Amino acid sequence: MAHWVHLKYNSKTRRYERRTPSRWRHFNAVMRHLLSGTIIGAILLYAFIFWLGSPSEWRLEKEHELLKQQYQMLNARLDEAMDVLDDIGQRDDNLYRIVLQGDPIGQDARNRMVQSSQRYDSLVKLSDADLVVSVAQKMDLVELQLYRQIKSFDELVDLCRTQEDRLRHIPAIQPVSNKDLKRLASGYGWRVHPIYHIRRFHEGMDFSAEKGTDIFATGDGKVVQAGYNGGYGLSVLIDHGYGYQTRYAHMSKKLVNRGQKVKRGDKIGEVGSTGISTGPHLHYEVHLRGQVQNPANYYYLDLSPEQYEELIRKSENEGQVMD
Repeated sequence: MAHWVHLKYNSKTRRYERRTPSRWRHFNAVMRHLLSGTIIGAILLYAFIFWLGSPSEWRLEKEHELLKQQYQMLNARLDEAMDVLDDIGQRDDNLYRIVLQGDPIGQDARNRMVQSSQRYDSLVKLSDADLVVSVAQKMDLVELQLYRQIKSFDELVDLCRTQEDRLRHIPAIQPVSNKDLKRLASGYGWRVHPIYHIRRFHEGMDFSAEKGTDIFATGDGKVVQAGYNGGYGLSVLIDHGYGYQTRYAHMSKKLVNRGQKVKRGDKIGEVGSTGISTGPHLHYEVHLRGQVQNPANYYYLDLSPEQYEELIRKSENEGQVMD
């Protein structure tokens, strides 16, 4: 076994002399080096773990980052799904329900959520809580929108089943023969009254025509009023069902009576100038659930898109209002 050799200076001989340490001193030296090495290694290991983390922490951090990325992808896909559902909802309200005359649901009603205030409390304590809560809320909203949209489509299916009858009753033609659009005198909207000379809202359309010109029912329905009615003069009011009514005013002659059922295209009277009127014409109104509507929107069986645009242009002429 090799021994460490120490040199010690001898002042008497003025030379360095070799001295072999005892086994005990040799053992102490070895133990001191071993202990110091162990302490230094432990310090380095602690610093390494403190600054860089343990292998298990690395694995957990990697899994956490992967999970966060998946949540971010899910959050983005939920945003896309919500955009699609919003588009479907707008088509439902502004197209399908208008065509089928159903009441719109509205975006507020589609997105309204009734929830407990503690619903997401358990998620707030998680890491990346804002992201996790956002995903959970969007998942709930998508589920709600899908449910309400399915119920809406069920309602639209029921409306479609009655659509054939509905289409027969909805006003859909002009009340006088006007293929060339030359009989339009004034349209719907604010106009200067020809007699009172004040600005008033004109609730219908005026069709100028010779006295005795035929007047036609614009949809199937039942006559609920036929006779003189104040400033409307001799007039007829038809209830078409589904919330629709049409009024035909200033007639010279009526050919129907109260309670009588009529079909679209039936002759119900003749143009005149009774009541408050400046000349022979027909004043025509469309009402939906008690609210006046622009009659120009109810000529779709009569007019092409080009004719419709021409009709709108002519109806904006304020100078020819006749009642």
